[in-house]
Amino acid sequence: MINFELYKVFYLTAKSGSLSKAAKELFITQPSVSHSIKLLEDNLGLQLFARTSKGVELTKEGAVLYSYIEQAYNFISLAEVKLSELRNFSSGEIKIGGSDSLCKHYLLPFLESFHEQFPHVQINLVNGTTPEIVKQLKEGKIDMGIVRTPILDDQLQVREGITIQDCFVTGPKYRELSKHRVSLSKLLSYPIILFSRNSSSRKFITRLFQEHGLILEPEIELGSVDLLIEFAKIGFGVSFVTKEFVAKELEEGTLFEVKLDVVIPSTKIGIITLKNMPLSNSAAAFVAKLEKPAD
Repeated sequence: MINFELYKVFYLTAKSGSLSKAAKELFITQPSVSHSIKLLEDNLGLQLFARTSKGVELTKEGAVLYSYIEQAYNFISLAEVKLSELRNFSSGEIKIGGSDSLCKHYLLPFLESFHEQFPHVQINLVNGTTPEIVKQLKEGKIDMGIVRTPILDDQLQVREGITIQDCFVTGPKYRELSKHRVSLSKLLSYPIILFSRNSSSRKFITRLFQEHGLILEPEIELGSVDLLIEFAKIGFGVSFVTKEFVAKELEEGTLFEVKLDVVIPSTKIGIITLKNMPLSNSAAAFVAKLEKPAD
């Protein structure tokens, strides 16, 4: 039988880095905390903590154990929140992971209408790349993630959202590129501006060039879509962006689309959640809003 109380003592001690702080939070004595940790170490046959001048710190083995116990505590806390929301739909919290660009250009209208419908539901946004969002979802730190597809993971349920189309854009300095179709090889003779290496859009366009025997090496790498847009506008080069996210700039003529002689495949935005993990009422309502076709 697993003694969950021992793991609770271990978790709070590791989190605080102090036997006395853990004892205070558990409403027990410090010797009781030490005894519980010793008992857990004896059961596992490993040393979990090392004493320091400031308290205690995890050993290598203790750090491995903590990574699992932390996830368990996240899921327990999440379960309590979801049960509370089952009793009262007028309140609650939704934690959503996504990139800055998807939050701003895709999620914002949905968030606005959802907030009008459920003003007492708190919405927390967590920014990150797709791998970071998947990690946080599996650790129970967020309810759902908004990412670009395809994404293949047996632990995840992927619901498809809208279709998006990527393209290259430039400002007035390289406007001549928009007047005729451009080959991939010719495009490489211009300064290319791309999102960071870990982004799904960066991997997507890199694969397209590789399929045509070309290596795509950007002159500038940036961490946000807004910067990609602004750098293209002021003449730093040609940026790779989602066309739907620069519709206003293209219409106003502050950006110009560079049309290629090859087709850039369209992609979809996906709503990812953990399989076999029920959503709270508020989270389920938000997912339903994302899945609902636009009027």
